[in-house]
Amino acid sequence: MARLKDVVFDCRHPASLARFWAAALDGYRIAPYDGTEPFDPEDDPTVLVEGGSPRLWFQLVPESKIVKNRVHLDVRCDDLDAESRRLTALGARVVEYVEDWIVMADPEGNEFCLQGP
Repeated sequence: MARLKDVVFDCRHPASLARFWAAALDGYRIAPYDGTEPFDPEDDPTVLVEGGSPRLWFQLVPESKIVKNRVHLDVRCDDLDAESRRLTALGARVVEYVEDWIVMADPEGNEFCLQGP
């Protein structure tokens, strides 16, 4: 039986997008390296964010995002209005208000849905 391990984001700047998602999700953080190689997340073409399941990988790609995501994350929170303000302060933007959730986009334009309790 297969199990979900990672979600991988193609992006223009892995470090900044990894920092956004590490701050956005409760219990997640940028994963430390094992110390065997020099690490500067600003120059790294792949950055891992861990702390829950699934882990989130951010990998450098040369092209920009052009179209709507075919897959998106659903993020649940206790207070929809407060959380949308917090995520907006981190660099997200509101795309659309839909019934009892908000469609948002991360700093590189990847859509996700913010849902209340």
